[in-house]
Amino acid sequence: MHNPGNATPETPGISDRFPAQERLADGAQFIAGRLTKGTSGRTHAVVDPSTGEEVYTYELAGPADVDAAVAAARAAFPGWAATTPGERSDALHRFAAVLAERAEEFARAESLQCGKPLKLTREFDVPGTIDNTAFFAGAARHLQGQSAGEYSGDHTSYVRREPIGVVGSIAPWNYPLQMAAWKILPAVAAGNTIVLKPAELTPLTSLLFAQAATDAGIPDGVINIVTGTGKEAGEHLVGHPDVAMTSFTGSTAVGKRVAEIATATVKRIHLELGGKAPFVVFDDAELDAAVNGAVAGALINTGQDCTAATRAYVQRPLYEAFVEKTAALMETVRLGDPFAAGTDLGPLISHVQRDRVAAFVDRARAYARVVTGGETPEGELAKGAYYRPTLVADAAQDSEIVQSELFGPVLVVLPFDSDDEGIALANDTPYGLAASAWSRDVYRANRATREIKAGCVWVNDHIPIISEMPHGGYKASGFGKDMSSYSFEEYTQIKHVMFDNTAVARKDWHRTIFGDR
Repeated sequence: MHNPGNATPETPGISDRFPAQERLADGAQFIAGRLTKGTSGRTHAVVDPSTGEEVYTYELAGPADVDAAVAAARAAFPGWAATTPGERSDALHRFAAVLAERAEEFARAESLQCGKPLKLTREFDVPGTIDNTAFFAGAARHLQGQSAGEYSGDHTSYVRREPIGVVGSIAPWNYPLQMAAWKILPAVAAGNTIVLKPAELTPLTSLLFAQAATDAGIPDGVINIVTGTGKEAGEHLVGHPDVAMTSFTGSTAVGKRVAEIATATVKRIHLELGGKAPFVVFDDAELDAAVNGAVAGALINTGQDCTAATRAYVQRPLYEAFVEKTAALMETVRLGDPFAAGTDLGPLISHVQRDRVAAFVDRARAYARVVTGGETPEGELAKGAYYRPTLVADAAQDSEIVQSELFGPVLVVLPFDSDDEGIALANDTPYGLAASAWSRDVYRANRATREIKAGCVWVNDHIPIISEMPHGGYKASGFGKDMSSYSFEEYTQIKHVMFDNTAVARKDWHRTIFGDR
């Protein structure tokens, strides 16, 4: 963290902030290996949320574009599925190399469209995506079935893992590059082809990602991007009869709609939905470490992260000190131009999202204490979708700000007395994506990891992820895993193969059913 105040902007020009813009000059639909313009008849602008400036305008996809992308993916599927694991692995290794060569282009495009500090995209989003690509390049060579042996007399059985077909995926706006990778890589590594619909607010890096894959030698039609609205392009993609699987990341409410549409064609569904991560601090925790973890965990990506620390439960002996120290640390966080070296925190994705977060905090003033923040900055930053880091204390467990997903730089702190109460409060929301427990007692921490109902529980840390381990939720946070070998398996289907080893056995089985003939 840095000194309080606003970071001094560097005010780079659009060519400096978006050096890859010429790569996307031909449109925002990537179908069968080339960029095209959408056919909906409507345009949409990508807006820099730090300034409100329009930086890229494109034609939205309509149903016809979705149909064309699905047809391209379907045509490419037999050839791609027939490649060997080694060939797919080699292609993905080349892909990782191209991403590494273009890392700065990706980092700047991601910062521009999302408002993320450039240091975050350089050190987290882009390296994480390259690492994930390298991981699935290796995983492609481990698409294993299982030898089951002779479980039924003279019959030998084994299990095959096979690709599913065309995957239709929908990604959110908060981590557009990483979410594109999480959707595309395991699907393609397993031999599937894919149509991805990124959020219309943030399509730039998804399109650049697909271009890089093609430049690395992945065949045309294996990876396709359609950029349109959820209502028009997204629902058409989910309901398309030639799409065999749907993967969606976003809100629980929209996830329910996705599941409803997908059910009509009985396709496989993978859902990573909302979160309201608890941050449980026991009274033996290292206080300063917990405070630093809470501020970092709550403010990552301006709080627009489904695993962000949003509910801090602090055992009463540490409660007041935690509130005081956390507020003081939040007040040192520097808001500013995402491209300025001193910026800690960028804007929210849009003024609409900023106003939504502000409304939650304003309503909370009637029943809780806003310790710090709770306001938009003045001056030059007022043009952007900025909101100051906010700490809310003493809210009731059943209040709106505790139970609902805000997706902003807001941390709510509540006290608890016994360990039983702390764990019960942590579990007392519909969500179960991520959580953390802070304690120097290994038995206490282990109990928390066992009893907190979430897909990931960190101990004495909050937010890091790695390609080798799964990410996914419990309860209303969805089902299915991203990253890791568990994700790889999500994009395969299992086939039992059974051999009759003797003609006699076959004749006897025939006689059992039909009698002597």
